[in-house]
Amino acid sequence: MSQATPLNRFRNIGIMAHIDAGKTTLTERVLYFTGKLHRIGEVHDGAATMDWMDQERERGITITSAATTAYWKEHQVNIIDTPGHVDFTVEVERSLRVLDGAVAVFCAVGGVEPQSETVWRQADKYKVPRIAFVNKMDRVGADFQNVLGMMRERLGAHPVPLQVPYMLGDVFHSLIDLVEMVEISFVEEHGLPTYSIGPIPADMMAMADEYRIKMLEALADYDDELLHKYLESHELPVEMIKAAIRKGTLESRITPVLCGSAYKNKGVRRLLDAVVDYLPSPVDVAAVEGENTRTTEMEMRTPNSEEPFAAVAFKIMTDPYVGKLTFFRVYSGKVSTGDTVFNANTEKTERIGRIVEMHANQRIEKTTMSVGEIGAFVGMKRVSTGDTLCDVDRPIRLERIHFPEPVIQIAIEPKSKADEEKLSISLDRLSDEDPTFRVKTHEETGQTLIAGMGELHLEILVDRLKREFNCQVNVGRPQVAFRETITTTVEHRERHIQQSGGRGQYADVTIRLEPAPGQGFVWENKIVGGTIPKEYIAPTEHGVKDALESGQVAGYPIVDIKVSLIDGSFHAVDSSEFAFKICGSKALKAATLKAQPRLLEPIMDVEVVVPESFVGEVMGDLSGRRGKVGGMFDRGTGRVIGRHVPLSEM
Repeated sequence: MSQATPLNRFRNIGIMAHIDAGKTTLTERVLYFTGKLHRIGEVHDGAATMDWMDQERERGITITSAATTAYWKEHQVNIIDTPGHVDFTVEVERSLRVLDGAVAVFCAVGGVEPQSETVWRQADKYKVPRIAFVNKMDRVGADFQNVLGMMRERLGAHPVPLQVPYMLGDVFHSLIDLVEMVEISFVEEHGLPTYSIGPIPADMMAMADEYRIKMLEALADYDDELLHKYLESHELPVEMIKAAIRKGTLESRITPVLCGSAYKNKGVRRLLDAVVDYLPSPVDVAAVEGENTRTTEMEMRTPNSEEPFAAVAFKIMTDPYVGKLTFFRVYSGKVSTGDTVFNANTEKTERIGRIVEMHANQRIEKTTMSVGEIGAFVGMKRVSTGDTLCDVDRPIRLERIHFPEPVIQIAIEPKSKADEEKLSISLDRLSDEDPTFRVKTHEETGQTLIAGMGELHLEILVDRLKREFNCQVNVGRPQVAFRETITTTVEHRERHIQQSGGRGQYADVTIRLEPAPGQGFVWENKIVGGTIPKEYIAPTEHGVKDALESGQVAGYPIVDIKVSLIDGSFHAVDSSEFAFKICGSKALKAATLKAQPRLLEPIMDVEVVVPESFVGEVMGDLSGRRGKVGGMFDRGTGRVIGRHVPLSEM
């Protein structure tokens, strides 16, 4: 079965931004103008299509990334609307892993805000080309120039405006398009939003010329053909300019900047044109590389439907009607219902029962998904976020997605015996969906502890337990998830000898502990000459890893440590894998006490935006919370106070 839309006309994009920049409102307008919706739903009314969860509609925020597909000018645009709240940053991380391009939305008043920086860094990590949309140009205090300046300073970006706003005083009147050199005015016909194109007003001509020259100079930096043509005639064909912008965007040398007001339906169609014109198709993205699980050699998969099937499962969701949904992106080949695929991470096979295309929480049945497409499998049992699904005969393991560690935890307990039975099943399902959500039982108290990325994250999860799973729980106060580490290098010898009649247990290891700031856990085997047989090395490492779970200062996990196995001995009869595992665990615990262990506390980088008259009070409050000054600067009519504050004080 051939694809209806040619691969070079696919656009897999994400909408990313700080909270309240207008991502979901923009996505809603995109769906309306592409004909996917016939009535616009507003976020503040709790009627947005992409915010389908009850919790999203009540709070007016996006919590989970939602996927949909729209069509614009003979192009298929697969869109993922991501959350803007830092507690749900995992949704952005896993979405960017499988997307080819992104639209970064900035508020014209707030500019580049803290979460804008986070999502920008995530896009840099996955080398995702992006275009910027300066939203809310109709708000009082909107400042297009300020946003451009903040993009340069705080993101290290190279913003190139393709449009500038035409402001009549504080009123956003129209757009000046610098590529085609026209004015775009927004009007309503028969109650429906539309626009008209006309010549640039005389009072804007000088400014438009100045910005156009800057745009062409930015493009000429890496496009010699455009530079020669411009120097010869000072006139350039529109198609040549667009080709240069596309080239610069795909190479991430520039970030094209557009502007408008999604809520007022201004600039959205031009943004869709830019997505089609400048963001990459799957063909423009480099072939993916992965490890052949049988030969352990690296292999490539090009975006071609004739190649062996390879896809990444980037999100797990529990649907109350169909069960487990596994969202995936196809990187090569195609998959059909009834096929058997190989999970390269678990090395198990799965049969494909049903394939669906998602529109928020609605499902459209499909029989085949081909390269470049984003869809969901129904009912897969043994798949986790980040797993590679591939051809049984040509297995490949693509790069996994890395998730941040939880920073806060709470204790929960079921309210009744009936809830106790539901709780473990419900928590298992929630942790399947969300890799940043962890569940563990405290060894000493026996309490069930759940950990997440913030108070709101845990509040939403507890709310879902009550509503979706009908499981009533009591909740403790949030506790900060501390960590432990060591500050000096030590060597320690540990012997584990146990004799109780018959075969005993014998293991002898010497380890060196070193601080490894920012590296998590590093293991190095320095055994030479067979003082410890090979088969006992891995159990020793497992024992060390087990001991890292609870430190010697306050029982928190140990991080940023390098452990080297440097010597040891064994007994021909009494040594076993079990003995070396116990010995490794005991060695680490004893060595940690010698290495001057320290408690690590999570410190948050905080920005508080306040009116001038309240600066003193807010600074006093932050100082009372052990906050350290990070700087202060003006933004619009307010002041921004930067501070580093311990999470436990917030």
